[in-house]
Amino acid sequence: MAKRIVVVGSSNTDMIIQMPRIPRPGETILGGRFSMAAGGKGANQAVAAARAGGAVTFIARVGDDMFGRKAVEGFVADGIDVDHVIRDSQAPSGVALIFVADDGENSIGVASGANARLSPADVETARDAIASADVLVMQLETPLETVRAAAKIAADRRVRVILNPAPAQPLDDDLLGRVSILTPNETEAELLTGIRVDDEATAGKAARALLAKGVQTVLVTLGARGAFLATPEGGLPVPGFKVEPVDTTAAGDVFNGALAVALSEGRSLKESVRFANAAAALSVTKLGAQPSAPSRKEIDAFLAK
Repeated sequence: MAKRIVVVGSSNTDMIIQMPRIPRPGETILGGRFSMAAGGKGANQAVAAARAGGAVTFIARVGDDMFGRKAVEGFVADGIDVDHVIRDSQAPSGVALIFVADDGENSIGVASGANARLSPADVETARDAIASADVLVMQLETPLETVRAAAKIAADRRVRVILNPAPAQPLDDDLLGRVSILTPNETEAELLTGIRVDDEATAGKAARALLAKGVQTVLVTLGARGAFLATPEGGLPVPGFKVEPVDTTAAGDVFNGALAVALSEGRSLKESVRFANAAAALSVTKLGAQPSAPSRKEIDAFLAK
């Protein structure tokens, strides 16, 4: 039986231009190829978890517009419970403008739209879904007070909370104390701790600083190198997988969605991170955010090799 994953977060439509390189400020580069894809950190994580085998409920707001309707159609196609995806007539759906360079790196700007209106009251309406979940997954593309409200409901019912602190912003110790697993990348870990992360040693130092704030487990994601796993008992690197990158957009989101599924299935932390690393590696071999999220069959086959 699929484990219950609840995702609270954002939904965007990504407008993508593939370029030889990311334009510098004031620079125009011609000749890029344009495409559109479903995105938004919350939606990406929900789709990744569903495709990895989770029974997913998504709590979000979309605009009552073409983009919002298309997004919800996609969630339903992936088997996601959309009872708590609100159609907002007062704000447009979120939109992200993304440059993708030939080496797979990206630069992203976001107009939040309805995502900025996801409220603690919306979370309260979904209290039963959160309280009965195996894992709650969140990011920071919706208001922080909404994230806090969901974390409190989950922590009070001893539901495991995964928080991906992206986009990076300062977080108070009260919220961090309710987080079971924090998953910053190098940049986010530096913003949260003031410690520059550029190798496993500094990742470990940043992770220990976050553990001291009350987080139970810290996973510093290190891109192609994998992740550094830290608990109060100690830390260790979990290597990534070598692939040929096409687009790194949503790799972190896929990591978080797959991680939630693996943990909900009772795998150890190290095994869960390896599963998530595999899903993230597969995602960077495809263009787009949600289109790049692999199926459970693809993840299992990749790990078997």
